[in-house]
Amino acid sequence: IYEDERLLIINKPAGLAVHGGSGVSYGVIEGFRQLRPDEPNLELAHRLDRDTSGCLILCKKRLYLKKIQAVLQDKSSLQKHYQAIVHGRWPKRKQHVDVPIRKNTLKSGERVCIVAADGKPSLTEFSVNRQNDQLSLLDVRPVTGRTHQIRVHAQYLKHPIVGDPKYGNPGLDAVISPLATPRLMLHAARLVLPPLDKGDKVLTVEAPPCERFMSLMNSI
Repeated sequence: IYEDERLLIINKPAGLAVHGGSGVSYGVIEGFRQLRPDEPNLELAHRLDRDTSGCLILCKKRLYLKKIQAVLQDKSSLQKHYQAIVHGRWPKRKQHVDVPIRKNTLKSGERVCIVAADGKPSLTEFSVNRQNDQLSLLDVRPVTGRTHQIRVHAQYLKHPIVGDPKYGNPGLDAVISPLATPRLMLHAARLVLPPLDKGDKVLTVEAPPCERFMSLMNSI
């Protein structure tokens, strides 16, 4: 969805890992390194969950990888805007979820994140775009960047994201099937990037959601 001599920004499909590992032989970065052998320094600037779609930044030069990583440390400068479809009527007054999140490992070895007093501070901003009695379309901005943060905070408010295999509600998902399946209804819709070089302007990129997301969204 955007490219210059420094950056490559794609609209990642749901279900595609950003890199290989944990039983996945390849992902976005391995694929692009094969597609772009003339870009030997191509690196992921950040990550998206495998099940999440939307804006993903790759850097072509190490200098800009460091610049993007510095921007990511300053949560006020790079803005990530998501869309999420959750179960139920999200309370419109609940615009901030500020509860700590801790990584937890189950006996099976699976890693999940939970709300816990000894977790890391985590803040997510939510606003209702539209809703009905079954579903709410939310505009979401994670202020901090914890693993699975939006998904865990939605679950904590008892409004899990539709189609979430880890933090969702399969019973509720089944009620609205087949519109909701088989993907997580979380989409990184927009990125706002501050100037990386002198003379740059603020860069805003938008990624359209897939047909499955749009279909459920339009039913609300």
